[in-house]
Amino acid sequence: MLGMSVVAAMILSALAAPVDSPATSVPAEKITLDIKTINGSGCPAGTAAASADVASDNTSFTVHYTNFTAKAGGGASALEGRKNCQINVLVHVPQGFTYAIAQVHYRGFAHIESGASAIEQANYYFTGTAPTARVRHTFTGPFHGVWRATDTTEVAELVFAPCGENRNLNINAELRADAGSSSGASYIEMDSEHASVDTIYQFAWKTC
Repeated sequence: MLGMSVVAAMILSALAAPVDSPATSVPAEKITLDIKTINGSGCPAGTAAASADVASDNTSFTVHYTNFTAKAGGGASALEGRKNCQINVLVHVPQGFTYAIAQVHYRGFAHIESGASAIEQANYYFTGTAPTARVRHTFTGPFHGVWRATDTTEVAELVFAPCGENRNLNINAELRADAGSSSGASYIEMDSEHASVDTIYQFAWKTC
């Protein structure tokens, strides 16, 4: 539903590496990120960046987009109706711990004409494992304002990075706009021009 969080369970097909009991706390040592690549039609060079530091409590990290917009109607081309951005990041994890992505919070701005619709969807996977199923959030017009969507993974379905291995995390986000029966221009964006749109990725930690 627009204007409020939309929660969907992530359907995970990859197998998790063996881990022991859940950690009673997150690692005390500061976690760092190493961004390997950022590319896609929705994030041309220089328009997306992952924060150099995770949250001070090691529970999350953020990605900030500045020109991630899908458009439809009003003369927009078919190519403008579908945009994607893939980020490849290495999370440096302290010895004895491993992590999964437990929840992701998306926020952006949209103008959707009556009869039009828009989609935000994403999936996540570690290099060398099968991609997770895409979690899709659909928004319908008429609407004008900030949209929010949240992907949440049930504890039993969390896919953890293999213990003791450096595996890059791949994040693939996509925006789509469809003019449908509308006559005007519609768009959906994760763009700082209209709203604060940092995407927050929350960790789940376990001991190896």
